[in-house]
Amino acid sequence: MNQSVNHAKDFWNQRYSQKEFIYGEKPNQYLKEKLEGLPVGRILLPAEGEGRNGVFAAWLGWKVSAFDQSEEGKRKAEQLAVKNQVHIDYQIADLENVRYPENTFDALALVYAHFHSTARRDYHRKLAGYVKKGGVLILEAFGKQHADNQKQNPNAGGPRNFDMLYDLAGLKSDFEGFELIESIETTIQLDEGNYHRGKASVVRVYAIKQ
Repeated sequence: MNQSVNHAKDFWNQRYSQKEFIYGEKPNQYLKEKLEGLPVGRILLPAEGEGRNGVFAAWLGWKVSAFDQSEEGKRKAEQLAVKNQVHIDYQIADLENVRYPENTFDALALVYAHFHSTARRDYHRKLAGYVKKGGVLILEAFGKQHADNQKQNPNAGGPRNFDMLYDLAGLKSDFEGFELIESIETTIQLDEGNYHRGKASVVRVYAIKQ
């Protein structure tokens, strides 16, 4: 494991070690809206953190596979799953070493899963390979304009490295094998725990694998 991965792992373990769920226990609103309109199946949630989205998907009846590099994140995700009387399959892994069978999942949910531009495309294409033909991508992430919000509000959330903020052109290229049903850049008011709070500039993508 290289130094940057170790640093990120330590950062998230420290953050998730707090007693409260730092992004809350409720699912991301965009993911919630999309999942509620889909037939249940198998869903993959990378960088799942404390499990709020995976637990919600499992509550709807999805068979959930999730992973994150943080042991503290997994501990709290499993705690939340028990509280909600559901099961999620949660691995400790990062994008370099995670492995799933190709063409396995009916949905891929990327909720504020930010990667450095030098690795982003490869990671996204690796994840896309795990999705079945006809499966869906549901993505919400901070856009390039979000840097201005971060300057005004330290609780707005998101990576401080501008290179890790996203734009639609890059995402469209990363997921070129998907038909875009919805791709927007918009401003929303986040209310997700203590670290995603206030005005946020986000990109949203909903797409179907061809």
